[in-house]
Amino acid sequence: MLHISEIRTGKPEDQRTALEHKVHDILHELEIPYHWVDNDSVSSMEECVEISKILGAEIRKSILLCNRQKTSFYLLVLPAEKSFDAKAFSKVMEVPRLSFASSELMEKHLGVTPGAATIMGLINDNAGAVQLVIDQEVANNEFFACNPGANTSHLKMKTEDLLSEFLPHIGHPPQIVSL
Repeated sequence: MLHISEIRTGKPEDQRTALEHKVHDILHELEIPYHWVDNDSVSSMEECVEISKILGAEIRKSILLCNRQKTSFYLLVLPAEKSFDAKAFSKVMEVPRLSFASSELMEKHLGVTPGAATIMGLINDNAGAVQLVIDQEVANNEFFACNPGANTSHLKMKTEDLLSEFLPHIGHPPQIVSL
């Protein structure tokens, strides 16, 4: 059985990854209300279902993609249950032949490893190499939930706060698309 802590608010005081600390610091600085839990390590969306129930918001699926030349990068955020359709995404983005980015590229651009991809990793993309793309269903939902840079913790905030405050603050306005 997956261990999930009680719901918490405010910045954690214990040891965290550098990215987790940055996420909590920015949320605190921007005065964005949020809740978070610690949990056993998870590596699939199926494992996140229980965490979603506790938080009261669905953990979102994040996929880092790149073109064949590995010169254009896209972080796609989808509802957990929505399948990724490479053809449809390529058509909407007008980019041929997209593929999943390697673990090395994920670490380079987002500072996370496979299984921990998150919109919060864009904090590490100072060069603006990654274009953020959010599915319309995610943007329309009241709440947004994801990991803060490690798959042993998850947080929830209002989607409006993410879109209008957090993402502009880190220099990554999203492109919202219907897939």
